[in-house]
Amino acid sequence: MTRKIFRSILLVAGVVLAAGMVIMTGCLYSYFGGVQEQQLQDELSLAVSGVENGGTAYLERLPAERFRLTWIASDGRVLYDTQVTDVASMENHAGRQEVQEALKNGSGESSRYSDTLLQQTLYVARRLTDGTVLRISVSRATAGMLALGMLQPMLVVLVAALIFAGLMAGRLSRRIVDPLNRLDLEHPLENDAYEELAPLLSRINYQHKEIDAQLRTLRQKTDEFTQITGSMQEGLVLLDEKGTVLSINHAACRLFQADNGCVGRDFLTVDRSHELCLAMETAREKGHSQLRCQRNGREYQLDMSRIQSGGETVGTVLLAFDVTEQEYAERNRREFTANVSHELKTPLQGIVGSAELIQSGMVKPEDMPRFVGHIHDEASRMVTLVEDIIRLSQLDEGDAMPTETVDLLTLSQEAVTNLQDAAAKQQVSLSVDGDHAPVTGVRRLLYEVIFNLCDNAIKYNVPDGTVKVQVSSENGISSVTVSDTGIGIAPEHQSRVFERFYRVDKSHSKASGGTGLGLSIVKHAVQYHHGDIRLTSKPGEGTVIRITFPAAAQ
Repeated sequence: MTRKIFRSILLVAGVVLAAGMVIMTGCLYSYFGGVQEQQLQDELSLAVSGVENGGTAYLERLPAERFRLTWIASDGRVLYDTQVTDVASMENHAGRQEVQEALKNGSGESSRYSDTLLQQTLYVARRLTDGTVLRISVSRATAGMLALGMLQPMLVVLVAALIFAGLMAGRLSRRIVDPLNRLDLEHPLENDAYEELAPLLSRINYQHKEIDAQLRTLRQKTDEFTQITGSMQEGLVLLDEKGTVLSINHAACRLFQADNGCVGRDFLTVDRSHELCLAMETAREKGHSQLRCQRNGREYQLDMSRIQSGGETVGTVLLAFDVTEQEYAERNRREFTANVSHELKTPLQGIVGSAELIQSGMVKPEDMPRFVGHIHDEASRMVTLVEDIIRLSQLDEGDAMPTETVDLLTLSQEAVTNLQDAAAKQQVSLSVDGDHAPVTGVRRLLYEVIFNLCDNAIKYNVPDGTVKVQVSSENGISSVTVSDTGIGIAPEHQSRVFERFYRVDKSHSKASGGTGLGLSIVKHAVQYHHGDIRLTSKPGEGTVIRITFPAAAQ
């Protein structure tokens, strides 16, 4: 701004100086023209007196450098010329304006271009007493000649004036701009500047208030958006129409292994999956698309939707849902349905087969008890299976059941007592030890947990093996540990033994009458009571299963 003001002032000063020079030149030209004409009149008066007294002899004595004198007869013939030797060759001057005026009025003058002198010439003529005319002439200085003659002093004056104007313009521009540069636009009303700026400063102050209010609202909405998206379990990514990341929450950062540094960059820098790029393109074209993918060992469903405003696409939103548990539950449901169908079908086929044989009379009377016993065993197995399935369904649904304070030591002793016959049949030593450990829970479920663990420890033990139940309560935690010296579980099976219908040794499980749901019931019952279950096993050495529960409040 300072430079613009400086240049403007300097330009105005230059134009004013140039105009002044032109006007001055015109005035000087007019002045010198008048002076020159008066000199001619004076010189002509002297020359007239000299010619009337001395004639041609006078003219011959005059210097021809300053003025030109021409003596003209009344008929226009040139009698003498101070600058022309052969006057006879000169044309008749009767037609000259100044000569005609002198012959008529006694004196005359004119100004014209002289073909002889090749320049603008001033002519003054006067009639003598004998009727002849004496004319004096001189080259008249033009404005250009005058300006040329004054060029050097004018340039000196002009340069000096421009230097002075530049200094004054610089000082003046700084004085004008400095108060503007010192304006505090953050506090417009606190400035002591030009009064003319008061309306502008008031307007700026009003706009500041409006902007501050809008910024506060924007920051509030941004904070709310950040808090909402940051607490979301679902991944959220906002893209503009070119695919540039506008926003990404923490869940999406974890999913794509990125950080907030990707904001403002193309989404390809976050994920280069070809399938995802195609899905994004489909969403921009058709409005919506979905994609299932696996990331970081988890299953995700990606939903992409087009964002429109005013009929134009302005961006895309990507939502990522973790469907690992849902997929796992769906897979388990399908497997459970298939397993239930298989487990129910097997005993039903045995019952139907035996019944058909009895009905057809093909069974001998002495074999009848065996077939009837087989039907009874298979039916009992079905009843047990159905009961286990119902119990698992109740646990899955999380139905509320009446709770009470239960002592885990007392439950363990009951379970051990009820299993002593089975242990003796398997030649296994079964014992329980520990302290009283009260918990709040469903007595029936807790009993089944301990019973199933001990039952499995007996079934999968070796002759002369041992099963020990240890109950303890400390630091607000009640626990039951069931350890055996049985066949153990291989490492590849340990993470799956609590799945429904999963059997490590299917033949042994069938022979022992197991449904494949015992440990699954144990796991779900422990989770229902907000407990934890840990398994440690080595093939050929035995298995240790420890369950823990929050102790009951005293």
